[in-house]
Amino acid sequence: MNRSLHDLLSLEGRTALISGGAGHLGLAMGEALAELGANVVIASRDAERCRAIAAGWCDRWPAAQHRGIALDVTDRESVARCVEYLQDTCGGLNILVNNAWSGRKNSWQSIDEDDWYYDVNISLNSVFRMVKQCHPLLKASAGNIINISSMYGHVAPDYRLYEGTDHANPPSYGAAKAGVLQFTRYLASFLSPDAIRVNAISPGAFPHAVTQENQTFMERLKSKAPAGRLGEPEDLKGVVALLASDAGAYMTGQNLCVDGGWAIW
Repeated sequence: MNRSLHDLLSLEGRTALISGGAGHLGLAMGEALAELGANVVIASRDAERCRAIAAGWCDRWPAAQHRGIALDVTDRESVARCVEYLQDTCGGLNILVNNAWSGRKNSWQSIDEDDWYYDVNISLNSVFRMVKQCHPLLKASAGNIINISSMYGHVAPDYRLYEGTDHANPPSYGAAKAGVLQFTRYLASFLSPDAIRVNAISPGAFPHAVTQENQTFMERLKSKAPAGRLGEPEDLKGVVALLASDAGAYMTGQNLCVDGGWAIW
């Protein structure tokens, strides 16, 4: 069957869950799924914001059902409640986007063991927790997992970027995101008998609004990317559309870098 690109990209009738879906990058990625017709469940610790966003999406894309729920990816019981909601209210799950993150901005000098364990728990352990509990639903649907890693999961920061600023990128973050990439490859292998695809996205520099107030730091970041600019959340829409849909049906175990070329030099 020769399907059109439009048909390959369609997510109509599929249910997608995006953790951290109300955040800086999660919002754009969730919009991409909604635009392609998916029923999107936006999940984060800020349930009220998730529900407000979902209500707005229902107005913009009324052909699908969009919902907002509470989810703390560091809490096993919270994840279990989320999975129960997906089963009982949504009828299952087709697409899982592991995007939630809330880290501690430590330098090597300031980080301690508590900081390390916190960052690894929220960046890496949470991905295991979500996949493990969502696995039965994804198996039933021959579903799809997208893990959000980082360029700092496969390249190291240039420490000089942060000199003289209040900004930092802790070693715990890079170590955890590197773990996400290798976990993605393991999952692509171990879950292949269930016809579940698993891929990762490594965003580059996508600074929040507060970080962008430091113009000197922004210029340093821009100079590191061949593209000569910083990432905008909408830059992630295309790659999410590819990996979440049948347009990427022959891709699994891959890491796609959306970093303006940062990692090539």
